[in-house]
Amino acid sequence: MQAAMEITTKYCQKEMEQYGACVASHPSSWQQQCHDLKVQVAQCTSSHPVIRKIRTDCAGEFTEFEKCLRENQASALTCSPHVTRFLACAESVDVKSLGNSLPQPT
Repeated sequence: MQAAMEITTKYCQKEMEQYGACVASHPSSWQQQCHDLKVQVAQCTSSHPVIRKIRTDCAGEFTEFEKCLRENQASALTCSPHVTRFLACAESVDVKSLGNSLPQPT
């Protein structure tokens, strides 16, 4: 997961910062208020092979995490176990096989 976070930060830092600021500013309505920014982050990260592999390999864990967030919008901390399961899955993804298919930063 460290590699994915570094890649996300490297390639999508502006989008991540804007989304994070929006979520922090709208604790009880961030799902609606920040949807467009969430889409921008998803579009930015969806083109990177490492992130695509994590999304594929950990789709179930991520879906459960998102479902928990939707059901507990006013108390996102309730979803901590879901985050832990997703992060554990992401950490276990083998990205070494991607080799030279990783895009270089611009």
